[in-house]
Amino acid sequence: MCLIVFDWRPDAATGALLTLAANRDEFFERATFPLDWWSDAPTVLAGRDLVGGGTWLGLSRDGRFAALTNYRDPATFRRDVPTRGTLVADYLTGPLLAPLDYLNGVARRGAAYNGFNLIVGDLSRRQLGWYCNRANTAPCLLPAGVHGISNAVLDSPWPKLVRKRAELGALIDRDGAPTLDALIELMRDPRMAADEALPSTGISLERERALSAAFIETADYGTRGTTALRVDTRHATLGIEIAERSDDDGSHDIMRPGSFERRFAFDVALR
Repeated sequence: MCLIVFDWRPDAATGALLTLAANRDEFFERATFPLDWWSDAPTVLAGRDLVGGGTWLGLSRDGRFAALTNYRDPATFRRDVPTRGTLVADYLTGPLLAPLDYLNGVARRGAAYNGFNLIVGDLSRRQLGWYCNRANTAPCLLPAGVHGISNAVLDSPWPKLVRKRAELGALIDRDGAPTLDALIELMRDPRMAADEALPSTGISLERERALSAAFIETADYGTRGTTALRVDTRHATLGIEIAERSDDDGSHDIMRPGSFERRFAFDVALR
């Protein structure tokens, strides 16, 4: 998962608590299962990385949410470290912890992983936390507002993040309850940034250009799927709707740019 934009309203009395759109970028050869309930953890709804066994974004029936992006730093990348996707899976399948409690535990062993951003939330408690193991900050709960994460720290001014964060805010201003389809279409944007606006992350200029698009397409790597999520506050429950448009229906026969869709809706009782 390499670009996430979201509107977080923890004080909402009615309407949207969380509105999120996210792109997962990955090598095409890496086998993946699409969004579904896990057979070995039936309370978890997520896609699955079949190489590392973890996931990049998911929910649980008790209102937990988690998502991950990689932090781009090729100079420090190692192949002999644990897979980062288990950080999402472990939060969703483990004991119910407050987001900061879980993130503080991750932070104590964060140096063992390649760079990552991790968001975890207990939506029933209206808490959403963030931690990056390459930032000089401790795990924290996120304030209300429109935020974005790509492959640097939270709200870094990368062109695609700035553009999509602003577009999400404008979409919500026009329609307080945008459809999941509208959120998905927001992210299917192949425009690249101008050279003078590109970040410098230790890769070639050609690669920086290609990765500056919200929706990435190269010969061997690109946006494998787009996820839209909406969490609504109700009297005694949260209403969750999620959709994923991906390039793989589970057969691992990749279709580009990808039109396979799955949609789910369920309620979470407030604790």
